[in-house]
Order: sequence, then C-alpha cells, then structure tokens
Amino acid sequence: MTSRSRHPGDSAGQAVPGTASAELLRSEPGSRPRALLLSAGLVSAGAVALAAGALLPVIQGGSPGFTAAPLLVVLALAPAAAVLYAVVTGRSGLTAGLVLGLTALAPGRLLLDLQLLADGSLAARPELFLADRLLALPPAGPGLWPLVAGHLLTLAAGAFAAGAARDEAELAGELDGRRRWRLLGPVLGVVGGVGLLLAPFGSGNAYLLAKNAFEGPTVAMAGYLLLAALLPLTALVAVSSPSAEVGKGGFAGAGLAALAVGVPPVIAGLVVDRLSVAPGSVVVTVAGLALVGLAFTRFDVADAGDAVTGDLAGEAKLPGLFWWRLATGGLALLAAAAAAAGALAPVLKANGPTPVPETPVRWLLLGAAVVLAVPALFVFVPRLSSFARGVVAATWAGVVLAGAAVLSAALSVTEDKAVDPALFGVDLPVPLPDKVGFSAGPGVTWTFIALVLAAVAALAAVITGVVERDVSDDENDTGLDGTRASGNVLTPLVAAAVLAIAAFGTPVFTAPGYTAPGLWSDFGAASWGLLGALAVVLGVYALVPRSRPAAAASVLAGTALVLGLRAAELPLVGSEYDGSSAGIGFWLALAGAVVTLVTAGMAVAGARRAG
Repeated sequence: MTSRSRHPGDSAGQAVPGTASAELLRSEPGSRPRALLLSAGLVSAGAVALAAGALLPVIQGGSPGFTAAPLLVVLALAPAAAVLYAVVTGRSGLTAGLVLGLTALAPGRLLLDLQLLADGSLAARPELFLADRLLALPPAGPGLWPLVAGHLLTLAAGAFAAGAARDEAELAGELDGRRRWRLLGPVLGVVGGVGLLLAPFGSGNAYLLAKNAFEGPTVAMAGYLLLAALLPLTALVAVSSPSAEVGKGGFAGAGLAALAVGVPPVIAGLVVDRLSVAPGSVVVTVAGLALVGLAFTRFDVADAGDAVTGDLAGEAKLPGLFWWRLATGGLALLAAAAAAAGALAPVLKANGPTPVPETPVRWLLLGAAVVLAVPALFVFVPRLSSFARGVVAATWAGVVLAGAAVLSAALSVTEDKAVDPALFGVDLPVPLPDKVGFSAGPGVTWTFIALVLAAVAALAAVITGVVERDVSDDENDTGLDGTRASGNVLTPLVAAAVLAIAAFGTPVFTAPGYTAPGLWSDFGAASWGLLGALAVVLGVYALVPRSRPAAAASVLAGTALVLGLRAAELPLVGSEYDGSSAGIGFWLALAGAVVTLVTAGMAVAGARRAG
C-alpha cells in the first residue's frame, strides 16, 4: 500500500491535506518524530558550521580566489532550509530522504576538505584558498574545523533519519511497479559521478594546476572517487524505496549536496583570472539540478479511481523492455570496445628519445573486455536476454578492476614532480616542462571512456532487471522467476564472500622487484579498482537471497567470471615478469569462482524442488 492509497481512517492523527506522512509524524509510533526532529537539528547545526567555515580562512595567511562566502553560505544553508520545511509541513518521509541524501555524500565532501589539512597547496579549492606564492604544507586555518564539524554533524543526522526512512518504507508496503520518472535518477547519478572524476576547471595559474580525480593528491582523489560512487548509489537507493516521499527526499538531498561540490568551481572558472570553466563541474551542476528537479515529479502512479490533475509529467512513459535491453547490450559492447582500444593503444608516450616502458596490466584490460563483450552479445537474443543481462550486471566490474590498474600504471610514470612555479612566472604562456619524460597516451583516454561506459551499462542492466521484474509481475509469471532463491544458499554465499575478500586483498602473483597493489597495504590508485570490484561482488552476494532464482543464477555466474578474471591476472600479467609465481590470491580467486558457481546451481535447484 503506497502513501497515495492510504485512507484517512488508517491513522488516528490529522493530516495536512495531500500528505499522508503528516499523520505519521504526529501520531504513528513508527514515524519516530523525535529522531526526525533531532536529525533536522543536526543538519541545521551542520549547515551553520559549514557557513561559518566559509567565512573564515581555511589556510593561515591565505585567502580565497574570489568573494565566494555569500555563495558558499547559500549552498550550506539551502539543504537545511529544505529539511526544516519538510519537518514543519509534517512530511516525515521527505525529511528522512533529504537527510539521508545529504548524509550519503558527506564522507566524500569531508575528504575534499581534509585535503586542505593534508596539503592545502595541492587542493583545487579556489573558493576557499588560492595561493599567490609557492607554499610547502601550509598550516590549516580556523575555517577548516567548522567545515569538518559540519560534515560530521550531517553524518550524525543520517543515523537518526535511517530508522524513520525504514518505517516509511514499511508503511508504504510494496514498491509500485510503474516507477516512471524515478528511473532517470540513477542515470543522472552516473552522469554526475563522471563529472566528479573530470578536472573541475581549466587553469593557466602555475600555483593551481587543473587535474582530474586520478591525477590529484591522494586525499582529494579518495574524496572524488567516493562521491562519484555514492552519488549514483544514493539515487539507486532512492529509486528502490517503496515510499515516494523518501525517494523524492533522497534525490533532492543528493542533488543539493552535488550542487555544493559542482557550483563553486563553475563560478571560479567564470570570475577568477587565469581559470576557466571545465566540463566536469558543469556536468556535476547540471546533474545536481536535474536530481533536485526530479524530486518535484510524480513518483507513484495514481490508483484507478484517482483523478490525474496538474502533474502531467508523471504520465510520460519510459522506454519499454526491448529498448532497455538494447541499451544494456549496446552500452556493454561499447564499453568492451573502448576497453579493448585502451588495452591495444599505447598507454604511454615518450616526450623524447626515452624508450617507453611496457604496461603488462593492459592485457588484463583486454581480458576484461572479452568477459564483458561475450554476455553482452547474448543480451540481443530474446530467449537468453534476461540471463545475459544479469551476467553483464556483474562482469562490468572486471573493467573497473583492470581499468584502474592501467590508469595507475600510467599515473605512476607521468605524475607531476615538485616544480617551482617561480622559476617560470605565473603568466608564462607556455606549458610547464615535463620533468619525467612521459605523458599519457591514447590508451589512457580509451580506458577512462571504458570505465564510464561500463558504469552506465551496469546501471542500464540494473534498470532493465527492474523492468523485467515489473513485466513478469504484470503477466503473473510463476516458476523460477516467481520465487526467491532458496535459503540453502546462505552458507555458500558467506563462504564465497570470505574467499572474495581474501582474493582481492592478497596478491595473485609474486615476482622479484614487483609490489602488488593491495587493500591492506601498498594502497594506491590500482587498489581502487580492487575495492570497486570487491564492492560489486559483495553487493551481488548480499542481493542474492532477495532475488529470484534465475536472476540470482545469472549475476552469480557473472560474479564467478569476475573472480576468474582476478585469477587470470597470473597468466595475463604475471607472465610478463621474470621469475613470477602464483600467489595465494590466485588460489583464493579460483576457489571463490567455484563456490560462486555452486551457489548459482543451488539457487536454481532449490527453487525447482520448492516448485
């Protein structure tokens, strides 16, 4: 039962017209009004702290590149104003969704600000600090601590709002099968995530280099990567919420947080001398605005007896199952093609006569392209489309695993070394000399494109699965697609998860003079690929008990391929190193793949016995 289908007599309280959630805020025990009020208070306190941080210097003796305080104050207070409005109007679901949307992006924003503490001279934050001379580890100013406190208060607010959001979801009942406009939210999240990985602005200032997320300093890189991952994930969670109000709030909260990250670089590019607007921050800003706008569209579908008035946008229909499958297969093939191009094209190019070093990990990227392309081809076969789509929903993680390693190999050679801008002058019209002797080749560009396309293909696969399930429900299908996976799969799932964690956390091969990237030690850019692939694998394992048997078997098959690709690093990459031998990660990955395939078989077999 959705909020639109509740009757006035279902609750003892008085509702604000048109908002069934108001009854919950005032009288339902499950609505947790005190928790919502506390979370709203914490968000408000956090907003005030963020505004105070914008008014104070974040670096001792430093100043921003332009008068950004009024803009930053507005961006800090606007989300709190929205939360307070939702509380005053009695919309508990909207309140909880807003707070959770803001909370989801708070860790990434916190890391961006902590870069000012780690080394403010490397932080690309002209709205807070712009150096006018060469600085080495400038000390943090008084404005940094209110910024940190503001993000921590926002995180604390999310802890209190989570229970209210869960109660709203339980009271809403089953998720309406026709989700319409809300399905665009994750697409916008992926688009915004891509923008977060690009350079926020262009720069001709020797003291402020324009770099993308992978080229920037470590703490800022972690912040941007976390934001790029959590923005689409937040939108996906908002889509899956049975409560329309929670979903709308999630979109609005994530959109407002994205605007706080994207708008300042756009303004800096417009008004700061020697800075220019870059596509990255523009994409983030547009995605944030679109997410906020999406919160004003209609999330649920009117019951048969309801009159449809004043909200014609909600009546627009998204593409049907055929087009979603076409998009999934097409995007996956494009991602595979880009990955193959990234593997075969030169990853590095020399700026002089220096020989170009080999990049063995590119063969792993070529293997990931094959693993993704083969099931993508079968998405176009009607009888196999559903199963192949589930495989694609997992195998895209192979591109993340290998692509991050390729980018790491390039960055380790081409990263900027210490350069004294005073030697060249701030207004020098020519680029700074490359002291390393190498620059990124076309393989890096194709690899980055492959990562973006793979993420979009994964999102299309998830949405296609939602549409497939909706169509199955509408047709009252039974059998393997009409039940959940057998409960007997829990034990092998736990075993597979443990093996996967160990497989991605230990080296697949060892060789003299070679240090493998890891999760527990030697954490670098390639480790983000390990972490991303592991997150996808563990996410699949977590969803299997709630999935239908056929869908569970398909994504588990794709997960086994990802683990197999991890093991294939031994012959594909390790063979390029003299004296290489199998590491413990190789055997753990193989064991994880076998257990995962066994789990897939058990899911289907258990459903057949139950039927």
